[in-house]
Amino acid sequence: MTDRVKEILSYYRSDNPGTLTNIARLLNHGRLAGTGKLVVLPVDQGFEHGPGRSFAPNPAGYDPRYHVELALEAGCNAYAAPLGSIEAVAADYAGDIPLILKVNSHDVLHDEENPLGAQTSGVEDALRLGCVAIGYTIYPGTLERRLLYEQLRQLTLEAKQAGLAVVVWSYARGGDLKKEDETALDVIAYSAQIAAQLGAHLIKVKLPTEVLSGIPKAKDAYEKYAIPNDTLTDRVKHVVRSSFDGRRIVIFSGGPMNTDEDILNEARAIRDGGGFGSIMGRNAFQRDRKAAVELLGSIMKIYAGEMD
Repeated sequence: MTDRVKEILSYYRSDNPGTLTNIARLLNHGRLAGTGKLVVLPVDQGFEHGPGRSFAPNPAGYDPRYHVELALEAGCNAYAAPLGSIEAVAADYAGDIPLILKVNSHDVLHDEENPLGAQTSGVEDALRLGCVAIGYTIYPGTLERRLLYEQLRQLTLEAKQAGLAVVVWSYARGGDLKKEDETALDVIAYSAQIAAQLGAHLIKVKLPTEVLSGIPKAKDAYEKYAIPNDTLTDRVKHVVRSSFDGRRIVIFSGGPMNTDEDILNEARAIRDGGGFGSIMGRNAFQRDRKAAVELLGSIMKIYAGEMD
């Protein structure tokens, strides 16, 4: 157990030894073990976007085994997916890599203006399948956010009682938010704070842009107190600070397909801004396996301080 991992675990002193052990398993696995940094492979896009959009770019991805094998070969800290995908691999890869069960999902066969995911699995499933954590998506801003917050509260209570960690995808969307507001600096920071207040151990948010939203008084506060937002590093630093001053693990989404150069530059900004790492799906599994392993390896070298 490195000093850095011990320090991070000290942020969660209200949790029981089982939960602390599972957080440690996440931090002590893969190529970044012991560094306090994480790279997680999440593959929930089959449910969220449909199989064609998700896997046709790299047809090997239609097989759930491909993804866990990719995570293993690349040396990821964990693999996250919905119930069906985890059930398809849990026995064959038991103990090989920490698993995160995504317990809610939504589809795009309806209007997404105010998204509301359905709970598709639970804590008992996560325990049965040997997972270290559950994952749950909230949509701050959506009209039904109260239901999401209350459902997450109950799941978080059950998970912590069972000794599991809780990972929260916090994606502001819907309501009065415009499309550009969804990644505005103040909205991303607010989303991270909400996830922290709801009891998340790990928080996943999108990378923030320099935009400030139209939320009343938000822009005034950011301008009055001169919160830096000129560079991505500045913005990452603010999001981390908004997550209990860095005392919650904040990892950033890889987003839609991007170039290797842009992805590596984003990783540098996350590192320099004090972020804890990346949770990267499409930018990994939609590449062919060799390219994906190389890209993930370069990201890990950046986080480990082995590559500028």
